[in-house]
Amino acid sequence: MSKDLLKLQEHSPKVLLRNDPPQVTDRTFFIDASNQSLTAIPLEILALKELEEVHLENNQIEAIPEDIQQLKNVRILYLNKNKLQDLCLELGTLSNLEGLDLSYNPLLSSSLPVISSLRSLRELRLYQTDLREIPILICKSLRHLELLGLAGNHLESLPKEIVNQTKLREIYLRKNQFKEFPQELCVLYDLEIIDLDENKLTAIPEEIGNLTRLQKFYVAYNNLTFLPESLGQCRKISVLDLSHNLLHSIPRTFSELLEMTEMGLSGNRLEKVPRLICKWTSLHLLYLRDTGLCALRRSFKRLDNLRFLDLSQNHLDHFPKLICGLKNLEILAMDDNQIGKLPLELGLLSNLKILGLSGNEFSSFPEEIFSLVSLEKLYMGQDQGSKLTQVPEHIGKLQSLKELYVENNHLEFLPVSLGTMPNLEVLDCRHNLLKQLPNAICQAQGLKELLLEDNLLTHLPENLDRLVNLKVLTLMDNPMEDPPEEVCAQGNEAIWNHLKENRRKKIMVTKIQAWWRGTMVRKGFGKYEELIKTRKKGKTSPKDKKGKKVEKGKPIKEKKK
Repeated sequence: MSKDLLKLQEHSPKVLLRNDPPQVTDRTFFIDASNQSLTAIPLEILALKELEEVHLENNQIEAIPEDIQQLKNVRILYLNKNKLQDLCLELGTLSNLEGLDLSYNPLLSSSLPVISSLRSLRELRLYQTDLREIPILICKSLRHLELLGLAGNHLESLPKEIVNQTKLREIYLRKNQFKEFPQELCVLYDLEIIDLDENKLTAIPEEIGNLTRLQKFYVAYNNLTFLPESLGQCRKISVLDLSHNLLHSIPRTFSELLEMTEMGLSGNRLEKVPRLICKWTSLHLLYLRDTGLCALRRSFKRLDNLRFLDLSQNHLDHFPKLICGLKNLEILAMDDNQIGKLPLELGLLSNLKILGLSGNEFSSFPEEIFSLVSLEKLYMGQDQGSKLTQVPEHIGKLQSLKELYVENNHLEFLPVSLGTMPNLEVLDCRHNLLKQLPNAICQAQGLKELLLEDNLLTHLPENLDRLVNLKVLTLMDNPMEDPPEEVCAQGNEAIWNHLKENRRKKIMVTKIQAWWRGTMVRKGFGKYEELIKTRKKGKTSPKDKKGKKVEKGKPIKEKKK
């Protein structure tokens, strides 16, 4: 259920996109020509000499023309996600350029030195450009860089000249080939963000303690077996991701990191919650997924500012009651443990919006969940653990629920109360034993996704097409008869048309039957029961009208001949 929310990706400055194309004049300062399938930079753009910000990302541009030098005032130039290989020398004449993004281009390393002429550059992004080394000239010449993005390349080291980047505040080196922590970074004292996720690091040098301005440090998915005590000197750290390493503990000096708000320790062999973590009362996000935990410390209750807690894939055989005291909790992941029961106090989590309990050992659907009035997403899929056989009608109490995941269970039917849940948007019932859907499901007008593959369904409710917001309906691996499988394979529109045609035919048949019965009754040839009903209402058949009206209870007198 849980996703790695800890890593906040570094973003480009946001630009307000307009629905209508802006009027282009010689006084235009900003232009957005991204996502236009351009193969070249339009001459009309190059003629706008007062442009300061140009967005050309996500096109098919193969070359930067010499006329780029006309944009003397440009400060921001985004050319990421194109097909650039060479960089023309004229690019180096843009003396006011402060932000350049050339990411996701197949750049030739021989063309990169021209960037060293951009002496005003503050932000340089070269993500996934197949770099194997950084040109030394760039490190020597660019003295004002504050952000350097080099993630997704093949770098094994940084040039020693990187120490010239004394103003550098952010460096992104994730998904490279670093086996050793770049020692040169430890003398760049203005660094606030270091991202070295997904490399091959085995150690972090003691000199890391020199970076007293460091605020965010990402070293997840490496091979670290220990951490330096000196990291505790970086007292401004608020975000630290150590997930998926080989750690068994964290240094005692970390108790001094009192500004910590986000901590990732998932995938390490801790077996116990480090005691000092419970001193970080400002902690908002805590990842302890797959850390071998069997219980929580009593002092864990001090973390009353937690909003996100991931304890999934551990060895918890009960739901720790102290979690119910974390009243600011909004997201709780307890998936893939051995929990079989929930505490009555669960309802105290009045701010909880997302709850993951998949893969546990519940013998029946835990009704304690129904007291969570703010719940918006509930995960009860059982790809492992005990299988649920029913969802109680009380699920309707969760009026705020938007997404319900009950896949991989043994459900044979769904509760009628689902139709009373106005905010329900996603219902995942894949891989169950459902034989039919309740007609009430057609009243869940908010539904956008209904996932039903691999069940025992043969029919759909006749009014299912009334779900006007439904965009995704999956019916694969069901023995469908109405609509037949060949119709289901054609998608929603074909299914809706089939249901409408069925209704039209049914209405027509009903009208014909009603007319025929009425005719038969009026002529006295209807069924006995229908004739009796009409007589009770004081009506007579055509045959009765020919004879005299007989008084109730008196025999008929024969006429004298």
